Amino acid sequence: MTNKHSELQSLDVIFDRMVEVMDHSKKDIFIISEQSRQSFEEMKVELEIIRGNIETVIIEGDMLEAKSKLSRNRLAEVSKNFDSYDEPQVRQAYETANEIQINLLIKRSEERQLRLRRDELERRLQGLLEMIERADHLVNQVNIVMNYLTSDLKNVGAALENAKIKQDFTLKIIEAQEEERKRLSREIHDGPAQMLANVLLRTDLINLTYQQRGGDEAMKEIIDLKTMVRNALSEVRRIIYDLRPMALDDLGLIPTLRKYITTIEEYNPKGKIDFQTFGEEKRLETNFEVAIFRIVQECLTNGTKHGKFTEATVKVEWLKQKINIIVKDNGAGFDPEIAKEKSFGLIGMKERVDLLEGTMKIISSPGKGTTILFSIPLNEE
Repeated sequence: MTNKHSELQSLDVIFDRMVEVMDHSKKDIFIISEQSRQSFEEMKVELEIIRGNIETVIIEGDMLEAKSKLSRNRLAEVSKNFDSYDEPQVRQAYETANEIQINLLIKRSEERQLRLRRDELERRLQGLLEMIERADHLVNQVNIVMNYLTSDLKNVGAALENAKIKQDFTLKIIEAQEEERKRLSREIHDGPAQMLANVLLRTDLINLTYQQRGGDEAMKEIIDLKTMVRNALSEVRRIIYDLRPMALDDLGLIPTLRKYITTIEEYNPKGKIDFQTFGEEKRLETNFEVAIFRIVQECLTNGTKHGKFTEATVKVEWLKQKINIIVKDNGAGFDPEIAKEKSFGLIGMKERVDLLEGTMKIISSPGKGTTILFSIPLNEE
């Protein structure tokens, strides 16, 4: 019995070491990803500066081209009427034409070098972007495996000793959690993080603009920068609101839904949403209000993202013993039988409804919009 217990402890040690190694590997991948992101942003700044330099060199080259043409015409005129000009005038015409031609060749060579550098930076940026995406994907895969190991297989020795293996979460749920984290990470990266990176880029461009074009043009860039920062702040607030609207605790379900629908219409002006409530509104337990809000939120998110609706209706009916909710849109629709096995959103909604001991019904077909009905029993106490 002692030997068996020792073997089980050794198995736990092996699992702990394996998780530790994977955690270190994940951190290394993350460091590589962050270094690649930093190089990516630095190259973007350099690329923008080089593009500006190319534009300047082209303008200067075109001006030299025009001057070269005039100097050649002048030299041809002097050569044709050689007797009408003295030696210094002839020499001056020749030297001027020669100097302009040399400067033109230098400018064209500089333009070619800048174009080569631009093309090289664009290729390197594409390669870095692919590396960052692969690193993010690899980190997500490692997270899934680590969550699976730590939540389902940790202390597996004790589980084997008791002859009972318990799984609180399936791999699909873990994947859904990771997908949500990945979505949030991408939303922050593509939204506020990208905007802040652009702010850094614009600060360099403001400095360059001030040096090359003067204070008035730089002030215009500063005004645009202020607008960009304001948009970034608005995007951060939207993400925070999606994570957990504070109004839900302060005002309750209905006012929060109204505010959320207004926010959706601001970000998606092509989609109009009609919100209706019937019966006597009441405050519910926190878990009820959060679950109902998330259900409606998921319906509208799916309708906006996948259904592309232009009109939608949300109806909330308060009854004595239950609350009925209908979310209907005129979007693309889908086949519920095909979608239910692949959609984590529908799975999440069904789980929330089941936890509240309610019922859920989906009416949809491709091209004919979607209607989702929920009925949640209320605790009379």
